[in-house]
Amino acid sequence: MSFSSLCRFFEHVRQFKLVRNIRSVLLAGLFGFLSLFCDSTDAEAADWMAVWRSHPDIAISGSGATRTAVHPSSSNMGPAKTKLPTVEPKTVEPKTSMPSQAAISTAPRLNVETSAPKPIERGSFVTEAVKKVGNAVVRIDTEKTITRRAATDPMMEDPFFRRFFGDELLAPREEMMRGQGSGFLIDKSGVLLTNSHVVNGADKVTVTLKDGRKFEGKVRGVDEVTDLAVVKIEGNDLPVAILGVSTDVQVGDWAIAVGNPLGLDNTVTLGIVSTLKRSSVSIGIPDKRLDFIQTDAAINPGNSGGPLLNDNGEVIGINTAIRADAMGIGFAIPIDKAKELKDQLARGEKIRHPYLGVQMTNLTPELAKLNNDDPNAVFIVPEVTGVIVVKVLPGTPAAKSGIRRGDVITAIDGAAITAAEELQRVVENSRLGQALKVELKRGDKNQTITIKTGELQEVA
Repeated sequence: MSFSSLCRFFEHVRQFKLVRNIRSVLLAGLFGFLSLFCDSTDAEAADWMAVWRSHPDIAISGSGATRTAVHPSSSNMGPAKTKLPTVEPKTVEPKTSMPSQAAISTAPRLNVETSAPKPIERGSFVTEAVKKVGNAVVRIDTEKTITRRAATDPMMEDPFFRRFFGDELLAPREEMMRGQGSGFLIDKSGVLLTNSHVVNGADKVTVTLKDGRKFEGKVRGVDEVTDLAVVKIEGNDLPVAILGVSTDVQVGDWAIAVGNPLGLDNTVTLGIVSTLKRSSVSIGIPDKRLDFIQTDAAINPGNSGGPLLNDNGEVIGINTAIRADAMGIGFAIPIDKAKELKDQLARGEKIRHPYLGVQMTNLTPELAKLNNDDPNAVFIVPEVTGVIVVKVLPGTPAAKSGIRRGDVITAIDGAAITAAEELQRVVENSRLGQALKVELKRGDKNQTITIKTGELQEVA
């Protein structure tokens, strides 16, 4: 080897040592700077700093064996803490003999455990609502004996045939009619609500609870006008339904119908409240005095008397009617009406309803003009908005006060009347014997007639 080659070799060695010394000085300065922000006596400081540098999305807290990693992405479900293992630092001996050089620790290897997944929650608000009330919903079976007269045949009136066949074929026959409906318990003493048409006139009422217990029911009171009835059973540990407030119900609210339609016990259907204050007159039940809750929850035969629930499991109505000519339309009696009458019915008291004694229909100027333009019209009617009297029942308050067919009622006690259901509502909310000032048009004349309300059952 020549002398020049030897010189170049030693020059390279010297430059390599210089680079190593510069790197060691820079590392020592870096760790000295970091020591300003952490405990310089903590042998693991460099280890956890390396962890933080390699995993910036993990916040490390605690010290020693209790250090944990907190994932910020889990903050909305509560901190998901993962215990980090304690890693003994491995010191790397420097190859240079620089005095007071800090020990270089290797970064610990992370073994981050993920938190256990949350169990899937079963059920829904419907499930919770039915759990609150379901046990209080009952099945009602009724039996009623009716007497049918045999169909009369002119041939059987002939004495010749009666001599051979006797009078047995013409004798009245008794038949057993069975019915079924629903109801729900509202009191621990065994008081339950249902529809009047479910139990009215029944000779025997059997009440079956969801747990299979059967009781003989006693009909305490019925009101055909509101289609409400109260039945009493004797039993212990009876479940009770929670009664809500029907005036708080809004269109679009959830509606849950519970009952025993078509003999299928404990059936639940779901829908919404379609509309409120649907009058009985407008749905073709003129003999009732009700403003129904309309729903698209399926209400089938046998569901009558069962509860209509809101999403909190509170009873907001009593399922009562369906339209035979429409799908997905059912009606329920507002529970506030039932709460108003239940105590009277439970005591066996008769519910007295005021009435005037007229049959009526709505009138608008357009309808009146069509009638008046017809040359075959029975009479000319005023072209106004109101309620036209179609018929006056004899012996009624309206007949006694001088109301006549063709009169158009426009106001009662100063309040405008534009529809038949409005007039019916005003009369229903009045007192028996109360004098009502009825404003009407008879031909071209305006008149005011005072009518004292009577009791509706007097019509029969």
